Amino acid sequence: MTSTESNSKPAAKDPWNLPDVSGLVVGVLGGTGDQGRGLAYRLARAGQKVIIGSRAAERARTAADELGLGIEGADNAECARRSDVVIIAVPWDGHAKTLESLRGELAGKLVIDCVNPLGFDKQGAYALKPEEGSAAQQAAALLPDSRVTAAFHHLSAVLLQDESIEEIDTDVMVLGESRADTDLVQALCARIPGMRGVFSGRLRNAHQVESLVANLISVNRRYKAHAGLRVTDV
Repeated sequence: MTSTESNSKPAAKDPWNLPDVSGLVVGVLGGTGDQGRGLAYRLARAGQKVIIGSRAAERARTAADELGLGIEGADNAECARRSDVVIIAVPWDGHAKTLESLRGELAGKLVIDCVNPLGFDKQGAYALKPEEGSAAQQAAALLPDSRVTAAFHHLSAVLLQDESIEEIDTDVMVLGESRADTDLVQALCARIPGMRGVFSGRLRNAHQVESLVANLISVNRRYKAHAGLRVTDV
């Protein structure tokens, strides 16, 4: 072996060389709520196979029929079982209970938590700090056999559900412990026109990402907007 060969290093992986996720089935738990419906609609509109989950199967099927695009509805357990990737979009106050009840169905799945623990009072929205550190870390603690990531926190449900809008002009901060898993999540983000997923660290950094939604709510109220985020220079 020559000195040139021994000193050579493998080329750095292109961070924007993302996997093909077009064949993955995406389940959305909490898919009858505004955020869940919006994500289900955008992913299905981009060609992804989507299943909406709800505590009541009939409610999920009704929402799926309203959205069309081949979206199916099922109860939460069936949705989790049939999906390759599961987005958690349930209300914060039902987060732990929902995940505890689906631990078996979510085992081995790629889980994307997009829940924002927030409180509201006369001064507006403010961030809550879960005992585990964040909603995503709570999910990881409750789902030891799942591959938990965090993403889709800062998206406007109004824009997601607006059929007249062709592109969602925003970046999505993606967090997780496995780069292979965050690459998959970034690739799902990129399926939606105008959207880009940006790796933003491990789950221990999820709290400030979740908390930023309180600031965006203040922005939206002040400027009558549906604010999103862009990360510059990447």
